[in-house]
Amino acid sequence: MEKKELLRGLPKIDEVMRQESLVVLSEEKGDLLVTEAVRAVIADLRQSILDLKEKEADRFDASALEISAVAEAAIARLAEDEELKLFPLINATGTILHTNLGRAPLCDDAVTNVSRVSIGYSDLEYNVPKGKRGSRHDIVGDLIAELTGAEDAMVVNNNAAATMIVLATLGAGKEIIVSRGELVEIGGAFRIPDIMMQSGAYLTEVGTSNKTKASDYENAIMTEEDIEEGDWYDKDPRHGERFETGALMKVHKSNYDIVGFTEEASLEELVEIGKKHDLPVIFDMGNGLMLDMSEYGLREPNVPASLATGIDVMLFSGDKLLGGPQAGIIVGKKKYIKAMKKHPLARAMRVDKMTFAALEATLMKYRDPKLALRDIPVLRMISTSPDDLRQKAEELATAITRVAPDLKLEIVPVEDQIGGGSAPMVRLPGWAVSVKDGMKSADRTERKLRKADVPVIARINEDRLLLCVRTIADNELDTVARAFI
Repeated sequence: MEKKELLRGLPKIDEVMRQESLVVLSEEKGDLLVTEAVRAVIADLRQSILDLKEKEADRFDASALEISAVAEAAIARLAEDEELKLFPLINATGTILHTNLGRAPLCDDAVTNVSRVSIGYSDLEYNVPKGKRGSRHDIVGDLIAELTGAEDAMVVNNNAAATMIVLATLGAGKEIIVSRGELVEIGGAFRIPDIMMQSGAYLTEVGTSNKTKASDYENAIMTEEDIEEGDWYDKDPRHGERFETGALMKVHKSNYDIVGFTEEASLEELVEIGKKHDLPVIFDMGNGLMLDMSEYGLREPNVPASLATGIDVMLFSGDKLLGGPQAGIIVGKKKYIKAMKKHPLARAMRVDKMTFAALEATLMKYRDPKLALRDIPVLRMISTSPDDLRQKAEELATAITRVAPDLKLEIVPVEDQIGGGSAPMVRLPGWAVSVKDGMKSADRTERKLRKADVPVIARINEDRLLLCVRTIADNELDTVARAFI
């Protein structure tokens, strides 16, 4: 059969659309979507024929040109196109805040509240009692103030946005003093110096990589009088043009640590200097921990204790140790937060009703620390005892054995981690199920697990596949086991 004959055999779109299966599908999906799928299938067939060499035409499967075959191909194409790109999976890596896997899973109440609020209309910016326009900033402001002791609060779309709007509000055209040892870079090449430049503030580095004293901050402060009188050159002859100091800033080293011969200024020391020179003190905390978790091996600063030092503005993430949705939360003195709410960037960085719904339900849990530890998945994973984790590992091994008895399983101790740029030095003692599948490599087994109906993301260590149970929910154990069928 020649190429010309094959091309003549291509069915017309309207002929294919008359197939009963497509008539039914058109009622469900709409004529336009189904027609486009048919058109795409026919276009692909035409191109495949055109790409044939003359001697290859006889080997072309002409049955693919039949109307019924084209209809089936169009249905398959639609099914593939409609597969959602964002879907749930199971984290068996032992990394609690896994950035690639969506960071903090939400508590049940947060999920319920998102569904309740997003299914219809809501009072996002409407004051129902007064019958007039309201502000979305008021939704969680009082609750955050209650939990943290802050005068006011503001929520933006992530902590990077929080950093930007804080610096743009308090430091535009002014210098922000930061320790050299705290000029951090987080994921995606986000660097404090770069974001400071974008905000319109000028970075003034003080101290060294490993040691920064409180006096380094104070000695770097520039006033209008210093600049007018030219005294700044004697203070720091390495600089070119200097600007008035706008704020002192401390950045928590949440994704790395410096050990050995080190020193850093405390929040209390910076607050004292700030009061002395009438300058706001900013603390970029990052992790958002709300409770003292030191008894579980997590010795990180927490929000209420940090605010109690008297700092003026603090910012942190919602989807890290707080255990809520992606958000940047800014707390502090009312006069500074009020200025941020009025900043032009506030509208560009605001969050939607679903974020507020999830955040409010998560924050409610913190009214009782015991409820927070029990119900917020991140805190529950951190605080679960090694004995409970071993029992869960044994339950998982039993479930896997039921569906795949030929696998070689072993309960092994592991070290889990917080992840998500939080507590980099903390290792949590945990347990995992080690899986060996005959002569198959761990890499091959890991790939097969990722292809399960609900993908399972596991760890590989020394050619062993590890299913770390700390990050596997109790109701996911059977799903993990079925992935081995």
